[in-house]
Parts: sequence; structure tokens; C-alpha cells
Amino acid sequence: MGWCQFGSPAELPEIKSKRKYEKELVVLPDWRITCFFTGKGLRERGVAYAALGGALAEIASQGGGTVEGYPEETDDRSVSGSFLHTGPVAAFENHGFTRTRLISPHRWVVTLTVAPA
Repeated sequence: MGWCQFGSPAELPEIKSKRKYEKELVVLPDWRITCFFTGKGLRERGVAYAALGGALAEIASQGGGTVEGYPEETDDRSVSGSFLHTGPVAAFENHGFTRTRLISPHRWVVTLTVAPA
């Protein structure tokens, strides 16, 4: 079991590293992907990747637009899965997202433009 949360910036106004994010902000995205959950025992099986794909399909069905995510990148495999609740960078990149700017030592703003379905 797993899911990922998405919504407009008005629906999801809070993100980690918000002060640095807003300092370099040019324009708000149409959509934000802010949180992932993967059930215990299902991690590292593609659940986050599948949840992100489902969110992107739903965004496309609702008209598409610019989508941002805020994943953390770490090379430390000992980090708890709950620490990486913003999703893995690789899942975003495998869906075509581009790293646009760093907002903390390990947190990226990644973006993708989704066409309407």
C-alpha cells in the first residue's frame, strides 16, 4: 500500500525549507507533490514510483500544468524511510522531472510540465 499527496499551492502551502524556497521563488507552480507514504515491508519495490505516476495521471486529467516536488537526496541507506517522506529523487527523475534548484543541503525543487489528458 502507498500513496502520494498532491494539490495546488493554496491547498498545500507548507513545504520543508520554505524560507529558502520563497527567497528564490519566481512563480508558483500549478501543482505540488509534497508527501509520500509506502507501507512497511513494501519499500524499495516501486510503490513511490507508481504513486507518483498515479498522481501525474490525475493532474493530467484535471488540466495538467506545472508540477513541483521537493524530494530529499541522500546516499545514506541507513536513513529511515519515514525521513524520506517527500519521495525519492530517482522516482521524480524517472518520471521526467528536472532538478531546478537546491533549497537545502539535500532537498531539491524538481519540476515537470504535465500536458492535459
